[in-house]
Amino acid sequence: MDDKKLKIAIIFGGRSGEHEVSIVSAMSIMKAINKKKFDIIPVGITKQGKWICSKGVTKALKSGNTEKEPEVALIGKPGENLLMKVNKNKARNLLRNKKIDVVLPVLHGPYGEDGTIQGLLELANIPYVGAGVTASAVGMDKHLMKVIFQANDLFTPRFLMIKRKEWQKDKKEIIKRIEKTLKYPIFVKPASLGSSIGISKAHDQKELKEAIDIACQYDRKIMIEQGIKDAREIECSVLGNDNPKASRVLGEVIPCNEFYDYNAKYIDEDSKLIIPAKLPKRVINKIRKIAIEAYKAIDCAGMARVDFLIQKRTNKIYLSEINTIPGFTSISMYPKLWEASGLPYPKLIEKLIELALERHRDKNRNKTSYESRLFD
Repeated sequence: MDDKKLKIAIIFGGRSGEHEVSIVSAMSIMKAINKKKFDIIPVGITKQGKWICSKGVTKALKSGNTEKEPEVALIGKPGENLLMKVNKNKARNLLRNKKIDVVLPVLHGPYGEDGTIQGLLELANIPYVGAGVTASAVGMDKHLMKVIFQANDLFTPRFLMIKRKEWQKDKKEIIKRIEKTLKYPIFVKPASLGSSIGISKAHDQKELKEAIDIACQYDRKIMIEQGIKDAREIECSVLGNDNPKASRVLGEVIPCNEFYDYNAKYIDEDSKLIIPAKLPKRVINKIRKIAIEAYKAIDCAGMARVDFLIQKRTNKIYLSEINTIPGFTSISMYPKLWEASGLPYPKLIEKLIELALERHRDKNRNKTSYESRLFD
């Protein structure tokens, strides 16, 4: 490795239902990143949570054959910035440990997008791309996210949150509470998962019960959300730290299925991403403004994709959710919107690394000790 280049650890895979999507995003970033400026250290996390690092890590994760891959661990001591190879047999560290300058987490979903890996990186005081611990956790939890949206007067569809244990204890009472508050169609979502995994659209009570049972397989908290009839799905990309910018261009998702579920996103080829979205200028400007307000409301940093629902007849805007680690393949909406707004994919990656370093410098201005007289 070139000592003059920044060493970028790209971490992907993970203990999540979005494991495969994460690998695809990471492969796309590794292909596009400027190799003249950055040295890449690929770090894969298996579905069991083991960290592995090698040139063939993506192939190993995709095949599931990871037993022979070198295992690594991140040293939590601030200032070390070290990935150490682990020798299980001798319970000690091997030679050729890897020094890293910046981490680029590409971990969609739990144990990556939810503040967990961000907390580890904060403990180690390593610069990393994207939102901090709090914003990541809030952005992952659809319930807390919407509570914060409401507190900041950001208009979002009506919703209820139920717990898995509540549902299992008294299904009739839960159904009664939902039908008293919301009208069909109703969306049912695991609170802390992305890529539309576990999400269903219910048109009647029978489908509602089935949808909740499905969502309960993935999370202990379930979001029950009012469906918006005759709605368009509009997305906006946001980039920056304390002074974020919204993409000049917006995108529209036209799913091949009734809504943009997992198959419509990744399997079927009939869904369409329309860039730019055809909307009146005043609506575009309002969406961009709300996207930045939502970003600031959860104290986001680095990047996020903000999703909206727009009623076709009235152009009424509903803020849907914010994604702090959006899909990052070359055909994903987040980078494509920036490309359409004048920021090419490789430059976008470079900008995100710059923002990570900027935020890290600002954070390190904080005092971490206080001269107390408690022990005098």
